[in-house]
Amino acid sequence: MIAARAAGPPRAAALVLAVGAAATLRAVIGGAAPAASVPAAVVFSAMLAAAVLWGGARLTRVSWRGVAVGVGGGAALVGLSLSGLPALVIGPRAAASALLWWVPLVTAIAALEELLLRGVLFDAVRSVSGDGVAVLVTALLFAVIHAPLYGVQALPVDLCVGVFLGCLRVATGGVTAPLVAHVLADLATGWVG
Repeated sequence: MIAARAAGPPRAAALVLAVGAAATLRAVIGGAAPAASVPAAVVFSAMLAAAVLWGGARLTRVSWRGVAVGVGGGAALVGLSLSGLPALVIGPRAAASALLWWVPLVTAIAALEELLLRGVLFDAVRSVSGDGVAVLVTALLFAVIHAPLYGVQALPVDLCVGVFLGCLRVATGGVTAPLVAHVLADLATGWVG
């Protein structure tokens, strides 16, 4: 889906700083509830998009194998998130009017996180340190940027999700699978709970 130009430690460091700046600004703009702040999410998305473009991403063919693996990965993430719930309710958790803006915004954020983390940043780190370090670095950053949204108690879960998404990247050789899995898992939170 995307490919990035070869990059080494300076580009990787700059991308990490860009993600950190975007997450910090999202937390500041969002105040007490950054996960619910539309202006914070829009600014966060714009900053991620700029970092993806600066990182040298270019579109490539969509991998249908990646889509299939991503759908399976998304289903696994949703299943795991539901495993601890006492009862399952399926239906929109928000008013239909809110879903009209919520669905595209959540899709954009999840996709941009993947294009940046498992796309250009993964490539930059991997070019110097290999797949294992790239999975670890992107998973750590994934967990850290979600801490202001869900609290530090969610760090272990977000770290595991980040490792899982990184493994999808390694297994399929591209960003399509983690992108699809992340988008599906995030969208499911608006419908299932």
